[in-house]
Amino acid sequence: MKNLVTPQLWFVCGSQHLYGPETLAQVAAQARQVSDALDGSPAIPLAVVFKDVMTTPDDIRRLCLEANSDPLCAGLVLWMHTFSPSKMWIGGLSALKKPFVHLHTQFERDLPWDRIDMDYMNLNQSAHGDREAGFLHTRLRLERKVVVGHWSDDEVQARLGAWARAAWAWFDWQGAAICRFGDNMRFVGVTDGDKVSAEMKFGFSVNTYAVGDLAGRIQAVSENQIDDLIRTYLAEYEVAPELQPGGQRHDSLRDGARIEAGMRAFLEEGGFKGFTDTFEDLHGLKQLPGLATQRLMAEGYGFGGEGDWKTAALVRAMKVMGHGLPGGTSFMEDYTYHLEPGRHQVLGSHMLEICPSIAAHKPRLEVHPLGIGGKEDPVRLVFDAELGAAINVSLIDLGSRFRLIVNEVTSVAHPGLPHLPVARAVWECQPDFKTACAAWIYGGGAHHTGYSGAVTTEMIEDFAAMAGVELAIIDGNTELRAFRQGLRLNDLYYLLAQGLRA
Repeated sequence: MKNLVTPQLWFVCGSQHLYGPETLAQVAAQARQVSDALDGSPAIPLAVVFKDVMTTPDDIRRLCLEANSDPLCAGLVLWMHTFSPSKMWIGGLSALKKPFVHLHTQFERDLPWDRIDMDYMNLNQSAHGDREAGFLHTRLRLERKVVVGHWSDDEVQARLGAWARAAWAWFDWQGAAICRFGDNMRFVGVTDGDKVSAEMKFGFSVNTYAVGDLAGRIQAVSENQIDDLIRTYLAEYEVAPELQPGGQRHDSLRDGARIEAGMRAFLEEGGFKGFTDTFEDLHGLKQLPGLATQRLMAEGYGFGGEGDWKTAALVRAMKVMGHGLPGGTSFMEDYTYHLEPGRHQVLGSHMLEICPSIAAHKPRLEVHPLGIGGKEDPVRLVFDAELGAAINVSLIDLGSRFRLIVNEVTSVAHPGLPHLPVARAVWECQPDFKTACAAWIYGGGAHHTGYSGAVTTEMIEDFAAMAGVELAIIDGNTELRAFRQGLRLNDLYYLLAQGLRA
């Protein structure tokens, strides 16, 4: 995956000197054992590094400042093995800039009823030590995830893993650069937004680069580079006969390969993690980049059509969250509906740019007219999406704040689309089509989304907490009246939230 750094999680245990050096030695040994077990869990994608047992305010503050400045620390896992008086943590947690998860566990899974004495009770105090910590976290109004259960429990490790993936995506956004080739599609509201506020809130920057500069980089691509890509296409895809070497439209495929090689070079040279383009600004390009965008997304770049930089950044974050998991992540658009009573469905697609990471079968490489953009017929990969559970996610700018909206969906089979020459997905919404669409529209959700069969709602929920942004979830439990009331209450909460920490 392009420009992906794999960070670490720090495992930090809390205690105090009240219990004496022998107990603290046991705390440290057992905390390290828990940390090592989490580090070895296949459910947790990042290394878990045991740091220390924290027993004084100065040590805690020092550790939190070290976490802030460590370029590989993505977040902290906190556990109070014994009772760690929470006032010791005020200075450190007030200064901490990295996300943290609170693991509420204890070392032994089962109580040894026949040998419990006061020494045992003094050592195994997380039942109230973590509650003391929880009070302080709540008093400081710190966003965090609380995971409860024994550290060996598969569910506990899975929930920590979801949080770790969100922390990875948040880590990846810090200092990330999104490239816009051209501007926003004219007169469109939801794909535009405040790039300054976004950089302040999220940590990634968005800047525009002339399509003419991209065109110059494309023209510099050598014939050998094009030949190499053609061989890759022939090996990885089912290539339409007319596009194969010697075919009537092979030149169109070579043009598409030239665009891909040039775009890749431009993005690599700039260290970008995502990009946008628009069919309204293609100066110097023979085609709207279809195949190029699809393949670059498959390599891990975020993408948004028509200048939609928020979705480009979101798709990148979701690709990081889902890295290494079954299923893929793509830029998507709710395009048209099937409104048969009792079988309401959404046909999702875009002009060209759907990522083959979500393909259910070997994509077919084809060329067809586009109808807009005024350029030559573009090459593109055509396929159906994998079936099964997925989510659609939108990031919107409400002016005073950003909002993430999630709809849980199920990708389903369709009767066939022989005349639709683009990649596509058909899905059914949770809890039902009418409720989901109404809630999405009440929430201001965009028509562009990040669509994924790998990323879960839990990961997005953890990510939203790290980012400090509003999250509206549309799932099997959504009731429209309550959803709308929740949006109204969120307006009030986010208006006042800046002053709540005082």
